[in-house]
Amino acid sequence: MTQSPGHHQPTVLLIGASRGLGLAMAAEFVKKRWHVVGTMREGRHSPLEDLAVAYPEAVTVEHLDITQPAQIAALRHRLADRLFDMLFINAGTANRDQAETIAETTDEEFIRVMLTNALGVMRAVEGLQSLVRPAGLIGVMSSGQGSITNNLKGGHEVYRGSKAALNQYMRSYAARHQDQRALILMAPGWIRTELGGPDATFSIEETIPQLVDTLVAQQGRPGLRFIDRHGQSLPW
Repeated sequence: MTQSPGHHQPTVLLIGASRGLGLAMAAEFVKKRWHVVGTMREGRHSPLEDLAVAYPEAVTVEHLDITQPAQIAALRHRLADRLFDMLFINAGTANRDQAETIAETTDEEFIRVMLTNALGVMRAVEGLQSLVRPAGLIGVMSSGQGSITNNLKGGHEVYRGSKAALNQYMRSYAARHQDQRALILMAPGWIRTELGGPDATFSIEETIPQLVDTLVAQQGRPGLRFIDRHGQSLPW
């Protein structure tokens, strides 16, 4: 992973890299010779730490819970002397009973999902944006289920609503920040992870290289886009 003198090694601040898609993204960025600062929550071991041991010059581990604004501010302070080419926020969750309707979910479950998937993500975007180069990329992990137009079957209502809310809040963010950054809402597809479940259509191995390639290709293209892992636009 040694870089030649004067060579700029691209860097990504990857929020939510402890497992699943985030961990696979971190490993893929390392393969592409990026430096990864990946975050995980405190109090548990993560394979992200093993990746950092295997690639000490390429991976740095930080701790963050995006539902805690003080932790976002503390991370920004710790990284204040860094400028990243990309900020990508992968952190997210789902309600425990995906079959329940919005009217059936408890107050606690609704708040937990919305706090993590919408409010927490947007606080991280707002709180960490100063760490991204003016012409860099800010991306968040959305979902095809966040598309109102494509919701023809219903189901997964709490999760759908949280991702639709996230999309709307990113539209508001883009309207307030008319700068040179690329802003990406990424819909990765239905992937076999702890969140996606064992019946999902795609594997991590076949999807994450495509997703990372698409993110890298979106650099230098200002404006907000809601896209899939192939770079195709999705209806709002």
